[in-house]
Amino acid sequence: MSKTLKIYIAVLILLFVGAIIFEVNRPRPVDWTPTFNENHSKPYGLKIFRNELTNLFPNDSVKDIQSTLYEFLDSHYYWIDSTHTANDAILAIHPRLHLDQVTVDYLLSYAAEGNTVFLSAEEFSPLLEDTLDFETKYDFAYRNKTITSSLANEKFKKDTLQIKKGANNINFVKLPEATATVLGYQTLDKERINFVKIAHEKGQFLLHTQPYVFTNYHILQDNNQNYIADVLTYIPDGTIYYNALEKYGSSEINSPLRFIFTQPPLRWAWLLALLFIATFMLFNAKRRQRVVRVIQPLRNTTVQFTKTVANLYFETKDHTNIIQKKITYFLEKIRRDYHLDTHDLKEGFSKQLALKSGNDVEQTKKLIDYIVFLKDREGLSEENLIELNKRIEQFYQKK
Repeated sequence: MSKTLKIYIAVLILLFVGAIIFEVNRPRPVDWTPTFNENHSKPYGLKIFRNELTNLFPNDSVKDIQSTLYEFLDSHYYWIDSTHTANDAILAIHPRLHLDQVTVDYLLSYAAEGNTVFLSAEEFSPLLEDTLDFETKYDFAYRNKTITSSLANEKFKKDTLQIKKGANNINFVKLPEATATVLGYQTLDKERINFVKIAHEKGQFLLHTQPYVFTNYHILQDNNQNYIADVLTYIPDGTIYYNALEKYGSSEINSPLRFIFTQPPLRWAWLLALLFIATFMLFNAKRRQRVVRVIQPLRNTTVQFTKTVANLYFETKDHTNIIQKKITYFLEKIRRDYHLDTHDLKEGFSKQLALKSGNDVEQTKKLIDYIVFLKDREGLSEENLIELNKRIEQFYQKK
């Protein structure tokens, strides 16, 4: 092993170890990304909420939905199946719950059988809003202000919650009078509705407009867990199906390096090592690369070819062919430069061409008339070619 190679390897090892030490010891910035994932401990994750669901419902069975809502309802609640029982609940929390028509239909059928659907979102599916006849409004002026959320029931009046981060002033502005019950409010400049129950045949929908109150950050603030527990008491006894965002196999890394990739310091160290190895190989290969033979680029012989073809036509005295090609080239240039249709050289064409090219209308008309005269004629003379060339040159000079 050469001395130079040993130096390269030593430098790479030192850089590798230094990168690991730096990555391990540097302070971790807080990731405020709103993931709403039940496996994330980030401020806007739902790990604490999901872990506490079992404690909040000790007599119930809390299960994760490890598929789409449509697949879950289609496989577990096929409405023709006589063995189906009611009194269950589906719980979903996410800022944007955009559900397709089939999923909304399944949820409506699910609630109609006597079940409960709890949805906390800033944006509900328009299909669901139309069916249940409710409407929400978003006031941008109050984004990220501190909002107080409370419940309408007098028993829960003391259990309020201050939404300091991620607050939105989305509230219900329209509710069906016959089926809706107001359960909670949010207060900024005035009291607005943010939590309602809408009955649907034998079951019900519980709709909440502040999904951020269920995140790790707000659960750990003050006594906010009391408010969350009060909200969840409106879910009847029975099995609760939590709509998990982390589906089976969705985040599992199948690579043998999966442990390294799940640890940020090791992942950065691995990437740096690959970068250093690639850099070493690049410089080492460059030093040992053989001399590359210089290949002269091909010469552009277009001008020589044009002159040869022109001499050929001139020597054969084929004036008709030259005239027709010159007319064709001139009309093509007119089409390209002025975007005019040259298939029909009628009276108005000369005027349009003169206006666009800045030429005299009369001179332009004479040129076009001469082209029409020469076009498709046989036995044209050298004088015709000279005259055509003269008029075209005059046209270009004035342009």
